[in-house]
Amino acid sequence: MLYHRTIRGIAVGLLLVASLCGVGAAQYFTPPETKTVSPPGLEGVGIDQRLNEQVPLNLTFKDEQGKTVRLGDYFEKGRPVILNLVYFQCPMLCTEVLNGVTSTLKVIKFVPGKEFEVLTVSIDPRETPQLAANKKEMYLKKLGNPDAAKGWHFLTGEQSQIAALAESVGFRYHFDPKLDQFAHAAGIMLLTPTGKVAQYYFGVEYSAKDMRLGIVEASQNKIGSLADYVLLYCYHYDPRTGRYGATITNIIRLAGLTTVIVLGSALVMLFRKEKHDQGIGTGRA
Repeated sequence: MLYHRTIRGIAVGLLLVASLCGVGAAQYFTPPETKTVSPPGLEGVGIDQRLNEQVPLNLTFKDEQGKTVRLGDYFEKGRPVILNLVYFQCPMLCTEVLNGVTSTLKVIKFVPGKEFEVLTVSIDPRETPQLAANKKEMYLKKLGNPDAAKGWHFLTGEQSQIAALAESVGFRYHFDPKLDQFAHAAGIMLLTPTGKVAQYYFGVEYSAKDMRLGIVEASQNKIGSLADYVLLYCYHYDPRTGRYGATITNIIRLAGLTTVIVLGSALVMLFRKEKHDQGIGTGRA
């Protein structure tokens, strides 16, 4: 009975590893690069990936309470930082970006201010700390976690500081005076605890799995679970898609190692069972 339970336990463990690594699952499809023409009014708007580039930590902004803060203040505790550039009176796209961030934060189970920080910076120099405070209150209610207040920061600043930050992360935008609106792309960035650009997530919906793995990886595995570490071994961040895709080589290696462990364990159990049976036979003789 012990033998069968052990074999079943080994089989369950093998299935767990296989499911974590996504063995047999399709890899993310990367579409071929195509040339696109920007619609009128969106020329020069986009996001250029500046992976591993350092953001200027000496830039100054105003927080939602009107206090002058340095960008570097939010990196002093050694946590990864999610950065999103929006503006608080945006009629549509920024709201979708912030809604997407909020939805993802609800799923990943990490808490802003504990495992990571979130910086929401306005690209409109006309906006005030009061607007930032109103927006923060709104999204903290949507998030439903009061503890996140100390880790999700809404900042405003002068044009020179905003432009320097946007340039450092490749965020290209411009102001349309006719519409009195900013034309900009949709996406967020993940920064390391030292302020270097680690990853980009494009669009207005962000994979909770990808963001959780990104935060764990950016923290240099200082946070996260064993399952996160296994997934990081099996998956690799692809900057072309802004997502994690299966690393076939590592999956094969891990599957091979698991097979060796399973077979070795089975042989040990068979050997022990044989000795046990022989001992019982000898006792009866």
